[in-house]
Order: sequence, then structure tokens, then C-alpha cells
Amino acid sequence: MISPRTVARCDYAQERRATTKGYDHVMVNYAFEPHPIVRLLEKPAAEFTCNDLVHAAEQLELRQVNLRYVGGDGRLKTIAFPIDSQDHLTEVLMQGERVDGSSIFPGVGSQASDVYIVPRHRTAFVNPFGERPSLDVLCSFYDEDGKPLSYAREQVVRRASEVLTEDTGMVLEAFGELEYYLVDEPERVFPVEEEHGYQESSPFSKGEWVREEVLGHLASMGIKLKYAHGEVGNILEEDRQLVQHEIEFWPVPIEQAADALVIAKWVVREVAYQHGLEVTFAPSVSGEGAGSGLHVHSRLVRDGASAITDDGGVNDTGRQLIAGYLSMAKALTAFGNTVPTSYLRFTEGGESPEGICWGETDRTGLVRVPLAWGGGVLPGMVAHANPGSSEPIPEQDIHPQTVELRLGDGSADVHLLLAGMAVAARRGLRDPKSLKLAARLSTEDHSKFEQLPESCAESADALKRDRAALEADGVFPPDLVDAVIEGLRAHDDAKLLKKAARNDETREELVRRYWHVG
Repeated sequence: MISPRTVARCDYAQERRATTKGYDHVMVNYAFEPHPIVRLLEKPAAEFTCNDLVHAAEQLELRQVNLRYVGGDGRLKTIAFPIDSQDHLTEVLMQGERVDGSSIFPGVGSQASDVYIVPRHRTAFVNPFGERPSLDVLCSFYDEDGKPLSYAREQVVRRASEVLTEDTGMVLEAFGELEYYLVDEPERVFPVEEEHGYQESSPFSKGEWVREEVLGHLASMGIKLKYAHGEVGNILEEDRQLVQHEIEFWPVPIEQAADALVIAKWVVREVAYQHGLEVTFAPSVSGEGAGSGLHVHSRLVRDGASAITDDGGVNDTGRQLIAGYLSMAKALTAFGNTVPTSYLRFTEGGESPEGICWGETDRTGLVRVPLAWGGGVLPGMVAHANPGSSEPIPEQDIHPQTVELRLGDGSADVHLLLAGMAVAARRGLRDPKSLKLAARLSTEDHSKFEQLPESCAESADALKRDRAALEADGVFPPDLVDAVIEGLRAHDDAKLLKKAARNDETREELVRRYWHVG
């Protein structure tokens, strides 16, 4: 007898053949594919349909669907649906659900509490946590008329990307460097060495196995990764050790980059929690060690090629991009540095940015242009490292050169930060004075520059001054900007931060208050 599952598989295969008939398809090797749904369907996630996900849920024996969305606090939220039939699964995956928008976005749009969330099928992944594996899908928000909900995080960054591309013909791609601390009791064997964790290996690096578990989950969820490693910030106290780690992602359009960071924070917290460890992304964790930043690399892409580089390195378009970021840097802190301890991190120095400036490989400025295998150096290095090798060196589709904005930290509202970067990029590309600004703010010829805000209060003032650029073309709704300004001012931190700089007890209380952020 043929099993129902075999029949379903045959029916699905027949349907796939019918829908692809007449098209030429490039054969793809899925042997290294970590995403179980992609591997099962043998098609990229960007092409997932509702029918695909129903089939995957049946084959992978997933009997729960979690609809997920990013709330007004920038965190990942969940609605769980236990599935009792194929029709039920199809209904949930196709139409989504109605939710209370006034609870999700307090202070914004409270006059219209009911809003819709609709699944984006391309974002589906298998959730490895919980009592049983489930099918998880990210959702987009829509208002009562079916229009994109203007103040929802994913709609803001989508609109920012859309406006930039319509105006310039270029796509802004980005990825983050996500830093965090794992907190545990001190270990006697191979004890932690303070400020000595950069790319350290186990057993000197603590929590490497946690980081590897996180990487496995993220890869299986379709998150594109570059690498991960131990970071500098090892801190050893009498009753605990804090060990810093970093995950670096792969450049993707900013909408995907924002989602990736939110998902990654959730996964890091889940894995740490399952192993009885505490994790924090806080910008300041101790008076004795480095806090955690969220540096964002970006590049502009036109027709599948980098628009910011040429044989001589970063070109004029790249410098215009840099100028745009620097011109709006103070306002961008409203999205990238959302709590008082963000500004403690700025004043503590170290590798935190010291001024509104930029430089080539310079780690003191707000914007850095990192090394990117320019000048044809790669063939010589490969030949020297591998004498006698004649293998061709594969070329990347897009030149790896990026521009690194070193402003954000673990408190960042990443969707709004990346949307703000797109607005700043557009300003830089449109302003005829951008190249002069880039020259004036280069660390190569100058040493004195304006400083970033010193408190949430100053950040709110900067956002108010630059709000017109952010609100242009319907990118940031005025109500959302008002809400961000109000939230920053509610910290009332200008005097408090000055006191914290002089008083260790006040500083420690602030660190505890903003321990779990972002």
C-alpha cells in the first residue's frame, strides 16, 4: 500500500513540474544547504509559496505555526497556532491574524487599535525551540484598509529602501556586527583573562560552544552569516565572568538585514537561557570593560555590482555615502543609541567613536573604510600561502568593500536605524556639497571634529532638527518620530549621566537598569 505521505509527495512534485514547465532552470546543489525547508523543496526561500509551506509542514511533521512580528520595542513577538488540519494551516499562512496595534505600538496610532499581520512566506523557518518544532513566519503589518501600516518597523525600512532605489537606481545592502556578553560564574580552569578575548579559542574563550549552537540555528533559519568569534571584552569580577562574543552577518538588502539582527538576538537569548547562562547586549556592562556596539557595514549596489568602489578604492559615490551618514549622525543616534548607558559608552573611549569623522581603516572615527582585498593583492597572497597551487581564485559577485558606520550599540532599534541610514545615504547622494563635506570630515587631514550627543536628551534634540529629511516621501511617519523623541526625553538623563561619570554607585545602578535592551 502507498502511504498518504508518498501520495502527497508525488502530488507536490507533479504540481512543481506543472508550474515550472517551459522555464529553463539552473541546477542547484543543495548538499550544503542548512535550511531544511529549502533543502526539502529544492527552491530558494525567496520563492516560497503558501502551498510550499503546507507541504513542508506535512513532510517535516510540524504541527504548530508561530506568526512573528517586530513590535514597537524592536523585539520579536509571537502568536502560536496549534494546527489541526491542512485547511487550518492554509488559512493561517495565507490570511494571518488581527492584533491589537495600540498594545504593540504604544503612543503611535492608538486611535486605530485593530491591525492585521500577514505572513511573508519567504521568511519561513523551522523553530528548534519550544516543546515541539514549529513553522515560524515573519509578518508585515497592514491597517484596516489593507494599506501598509506606516509606523510598523518592517514597513518603515521597506519604504526607506524603496525611496532610495527609486531616486538613485541603487540598493542599499547592509549587515551588522552583533556583540554580546555571556555571563556565568568564574571558571578556575583556564580562567578568563581580562580584555584578552579577541578571536580567542576554547578553552581560554568561554562559551564558544554556545556561539556555535547559535550559528547552526541561524544558518538553518536562512540567515546569511559571515563568521563569528570571541571579542575583546573579557571581564572578570569576584562572583562572575563576562565574556564577549561577536557574530558578523552577510550583506543583504536592508529589510533583510534588520530582520536578521532581530532574529539573531532572539536566538542568542534562547540558546543562552536553555543552558542556564545570562546574556546581555547592553552598551555598557561594567566600569572596567568594553560595552557592546552594533557596527553596521553597508554598500550601494547597482545592476548587481558595487557602486562605491573602483580600482583606486572607495570612489566618489562611496564618499557621498559616507558624507550622508556623517551629516545625519546626531539624528541617527535616536535609533542606534536609545538608552542612557549608550552615552556612557561614547564617553568611555576605547574603540567607541570619538568624533563625527571618517577614515581608512581608522577605528577612532564614526565611519571606517575597512580593508577589502583591493589593489589586486589577493593572487599574490594565495600563491605565497599555497606554493605550487594553480587553482583559479573565485571572484565574488559583488566587490566586498563596505563602509562601516560605528554608531549603534545593543540598544538599537535596528529597523529604524537601517531606515535612517537609507535616508542619510539618499541625502549624501543628492547633496552637491557631499564630496566637500567628506573631505572636511576625513581624519587624514584633520583632527578636531564635532562630537556625538552626550545624552538621550541631546539625541532627541538632534532628531527633532533632522526630522524633515526622515519624514520626506512618507518614510518616517510624524507620529513615529514624535514617539521616539518622547521616549528619549522620558529618560531625563542629562544630569544623571554627569552624576554617573563622577559616582560609581549611580553608574552601576544605570547599568543594571538597562541590562536587557534591544
